[in-house]
Amino acid sequence: MALQQSIDLALDTNIGGGGLPQAALDEALGLVDQAMKRLAEDDSSGRLPLLHMPRTSDDLASIREAAAFLRDDATDVVFLGTGGSSLGGQTLAQLKDYAVPGAGRFTESPRVHFLDNLDPITFDRILHKLPLSSTKFVSISKSGGTGETLMQTIAVLTALEKAGLRAHPKDVFLGLSEPRKAGARNALRDLLEPEEVRFLEHHTGIGGRYSVLTNVGLLPAAVLGLDIAAIRQGAAEAYEPFRNGAAAKDAPAALGAALNVAAAKSGKGIAVAMAYADRMERFTRWWVQLWAESIGKDGHGTQPVAAIGPVDQHSQLQLYLAGPNDKLFTVLTTGVAGKGPLMDERLAKRAGEPGFGAKRIGDLVAAQGRATADTLARNGRPTRQIHVETLNERAVGELLMHFMLETILAGYALGVDPFDQPAVEEGKILAKQYLAQG
Repeated sequence: MALQQSIDLALDTNIGGGGLPQAALDEALGLVDQAMKRLAEDDSSGRLPLLHMPRTSDDLASIREAAAFLRDDATDVVFLGTGGSSLGGQTLAQLKDYAVPGAGRFTESPRVHFLDNLDPITFDRILHKLPLSSTKFVSISKSGGTGETLMQTIAVLTALEKAGLRAHPKDVFLGLSEPRKAGARNALRDLLEPEEVRFLEHHTGIGGRYSVLTNVGLLPAAVLGLDIAAIRQGAAEAYEPFRNGAAAKDAPAALGAALNVAAAKSGKGIAVAMAYADRMERFTRWWVQLWAESIGKDGHGTQPVAAIGPVDQHSQLQLYLAGPNDKLFTVLTTGVAGKGPLMDERLAKRAGEPGFGAKRIGDLVAAQGRATADTLARNGRPTRQIHVETLNERAVGELLMHFMLETILAGYALGVDPFDQPAVEEGKILAKQYLAQG
């Protein structure tokens, strides 16, 4: 396994009174052990297809074929979809510098864009700046009824017509949605199928925020040339302890779930994930949706907060160290020591930092990640450490599956359904009512 996890700095036996009591962790491990039995039943019965995705390979050829269609003669590929239909793909795309500050501007063709937030000014400007004759689009909505995605798709079809490309939607569009259900509408298919646009089928048993290992997440990865089979192999490694019948304390995702449950029951109402890598920024945002939408029900849940190091040391650490002790921290690091530009010793002395001499930027980032975890712990803030030496497809696949399993088990242990989102649906219905009313 690429992922190394330590909870030593989260326990009161190691960091003092602010840490989590061993008794609270033991109680949570008992709850998660029961949750693991339910997970095993989910696997054997097929109720939870997500558990089978890491071992699935028969759909990879169709994903690669669709990616080849999108890449062919394209300068730009635009993914339309919001929330879980987008954040998983963005997480994987960061391995190829998508949305990485500075570096993202130098990505190879085709340039990939994820328009996941509906902002009228942004969308209008992008439509006017994109070379529409060499741009391809993917519209993603599991149900086919996501209002934001439908509006984006209508706007693109209209822009194509105005640009004199009315006859070409089938050549530049791809849809991704569930198959039609008897007696039910699928608005996205109703919109695009008359244009002869081809569709990939969204897995009917896997919701958007858990869909990163399906074609929803793997299609953008394949467009960028990533090894999609390796992503699933990494996910399989995260699930392997469960297949082998490990106890909760010996399965990293189960131990992580127990830690979060113990924190919630001990009054730690905020969970902070701070990743020390630019290419994990979208991962932390993906996790925020996964955790918030899965666990926040029936008065349960903790508030997820995403942070990136070292920059958020300067914007958030003061609060974390000297504010309310109501948080569980996860510090994620990668093997950056010895990487990056080398510091000239003469210039380091001139800057008054001789210790920088002959060191690399990665040496400082590695030291900062370690120092943040230790500083939090020394101030009685419970802190989990997760380290991945090499951030590649396999490692990210393992991280994604780890946190999905952790979330599902925490939900089961807390007595909530980690797969629905009833509160969100109310807002969607009201928004459409207000729009119709003008």
